Amino acid sequence: MLTRNCLSLLLWVLFDGGLLTPLHPQPQQTLEAEPRENVVPVPGRRSSAQRVKRGWVWNQFFVLEEYMGSEPQYVGKLHSDLDKGVGTVKYTLSGDGAGTVFTIDETTGDIHAIRSLDREEKPFYTLRAQAVDVDTKKPLEPESEFIIKVQDINDNEPKFLDGPYVASVPEMSPVGAYVLQVKATDADDPTYGNSARVVYSILQGQPYFSIDPKTGVIRTALPNMDREVKEQYQVLIQAKDMGGQLGGLAGTTTVNITLTDVNDNPPRFPKSIFHLKVPESSHVGSAIGRIRAVDPDFGKNAAIEYNIVPGDGGNLFEITTDENTQEGVIKLKKPLDFETKKAYTFKVEASNLHLDHRFHSVGPFKDTATVKINVLDMDEPPVFSKPVYTMEVYEDTPVGTIIGAVTAQDLDAGSSSVRYFIDWKNDGNSYFTIDATEGTIATNELLDRESTAQYNFSIIASKVSNPLLTSKVNVIINVLDVNEFPPEISVPYETSVCENAKPGQVIQTITAVDKDLSPAGQRFSFRLSPEASNKPNFTVHDYRNNTAGIETRRQGYSRRQQELHLLPVVIEDSSYPVQSSTNTMTIRVCRCDADGSILSCNVEAIFLPVGLSTGALIAILLCIVILLVIVVLYVALRRQKKKDTLMTSKEDIRDNVIHYDDEGGGEEDTQAFDIGALRNPKVIEDNKIRRDIKPDTLHFPRQRQPAEDNTDIRDFINQRLHENDVDPTAPPYDSLATYAYEGNGSVAESLSSIDSLTTEADEDYDYLSDWGPRFKILADMFGEEESYNPDKVT
Repeated sequence: MLTRNCLSLLLWVLFDGGLLTPLHPQPQQTLEAEPRENVVPVPGRRSSAQRVKRGWVWNQFFVLEEYMGSEPQYVGKLHSDLDKGVGTVKYTLSGDGAGTVFTIDETTGDIHAIRSLDREEKPFYTLRAQAVDVDTKKPLEPESEFIIKVQDINDNEPKFLDGPYVASVPEMSPVGAYVLQVKATDADDPTYGNSARVVYSILQGQPYFSIDPKTGVIRTALPNMDREVKEQYQVLIQAKDMGGQLGGLAGTTTVNITLTDVNDNPPRFPKSIFHLKVPESSHVGSAIGRIRAVDPDFGKNAAIEYNIVPGDGGNLFEITTDENTQEGVIKLKKPLDFETKKAYTFKVEASNLHLDHRFHSVGPFKDTATVKINVLDMDEPPVFSKPVYTMEVYEDTPVGTIIGAVTAQDLDAGSSSVRYFIDWKNDGNSYFTIDATEGTIATNELLDRESTAQYNFSIIASKVSNPLLTSKVNVIINVLDVNEFPPEISVPYETSVCENAKPGQVIQTITAVDKDLSPAGQRFSFRLSPEASNKPNFTVHDYRNNTAGIETRRQGYSRRQQELHLLPVVIEDSSYPVQSSTNTMTIRVCRCDADGSILSCNVEAIFLPVGLSTGALIAILLCIVILLVIVVLYVALRRQKKKDTLMTSKEDIRDNVIHYDDEGGGEEDTQAFDIGALRNPKVIEDNKIRRDIKPDTLHFPRQRQPAEDNTDIRDFINQRLHENDVDPTAPPYDSLATYAYEGNGSVAESLSSIDSLTTEADEDYDYLSDWGPRFKILADMFGEEESYNPDKVT
């Protein structure tokens, strides 16, 4: 009650203008404010103004938040000096929360808060008040604005909005090393009292860490905290308002702090001696054992490098670090041999890769251990005396000639015999053989260096006691050359010479090639063949550097006289036995200009001096061809006209008997045979080509002896009948021709009735029967006519 009265007294002193009624019942007082002159309209008067004194002025009211009383909370009182207390003034309220949060008594002007307020939700409300005449409903005073502030109470505890926190600090850090800063937020009014003044403290995590009560900065509180001892720490932080006094509200959060690793521990071997057993058959580069040094650090601080300390046997081994396990992997650097040495001893040093200079005083960050290796005896394959065998043999060496040998031995204690054989699986040839016991290699075929100059194959050696144990060696055989091929001129074999060449002019430089493998210093000699030495056209000049020049020996050459010259050149090599060959060069005579540049070497160049170009020559040749074609066509037409004249002669009379049961030429076919030739047998051979059909191919007439003047007609007809029977161009129908020529010396004389001197009745046809079976039908026909003649008396 005392606090409330003091607050009312304070408000009464601070605000001038208006009358505020105390919060507790007391006699109503009216506080008149400082006089102010306002010009306001007065009801009931015309456009007149008077100076009046403003009766109420205020700034703000206060109301407690979180009020839990049963009655509405009294805020304050509004009063106008125009209110005479007779009920003629009405007070109105508008603005934030008017009617919902705050109410006003229209008659007395008392303001109440009808619900609990939260300052954190809304710290103040802006409202407007006005005094109105009850009768006229007109404002007695201008509308004025005032503020109602919500007075804060400590109803919010501090909160860590970013919690929980995660932090880290290097191990072995000194006292006071910074770790993290935490911050708590209090929603209460920081300008009113201590409700929002926060103080930090550690509830859990001492004595390792400390916190600044004002700033919330966490620092280390103990020196040399070791990660290998404890890595994780959980610290509980409290934030309390009211300056940490009793009755203040508090909030907590956790901070998880991790000690990060530093290289403060050297690697250490768990034991001082490591024993390893390694078979002597282990391959070079293979891992034969592992050792490990322990480093309690983490990550790169625990990275270890292993090295072999120079000493006994260290040169046969090497050691590397396994990045995943940090183990030292010992590998074989050279092959082991139990028979040579049975044990090796050396030292291995383990050290950190990444050192921290702050901990050098602790001691050396490395450790040393001894490694003893015992070599185990194994049954090994034979060992060749050389890694590669190289041999030489001359080509064409006789089959069976021994060219070399390979040797392999069993080095184990119980030495075993060795067998040799060629690895034909990888080398598919049979040019060589090997003796299975002695290892000697001999030729199996004739060798040709020009075909294959080198042979490369493998030989396998196996132990007789254990054939599965084998070893392999490469054998290289070089085939040596024998001088068997003569040298030859390298291209070109053809050259040219200008017509205006001068004596001694070099027209071509030639070189030689040899299919044989030329030895160092091989020399080739060039000369003319003996048969060409007497010809004065060209000569060969040997430069004695494996080249030679073709030189002219006369003044000028003529293509009209001789276009090509053949020059035989003899080439010899200097190997043993000496091989030589004769190579013929072709030298073409060409037309050149004054500088010796070739203008043309072809045939047409011969006509160029006449002044004819290539186009003119082609035109001339075309004209000649056209004239020849015209002449050939003219001759052919003339011959065709002669043949047509002979066939269309009026004296060409022939009869055709057409058999209609054949698919022949028909009745219109009157050109079946040319019987004009029968009138004169001597010209029958002039043209024997059929004209009644179109021949597929041209058949030349067969040559025969011309018929003699006294040839019997029967022989003539038989001859023609035989020819038509075998003629492949004969028509597919029968034709009967009547021939006017009857021949000479016929016993029946003429068969024609035109020139007959006797009548048909007087004629005796019995002689037809004597002509043979071909005239039997004709004799029967005339014999029947004679038998039926009514004039003849029997």
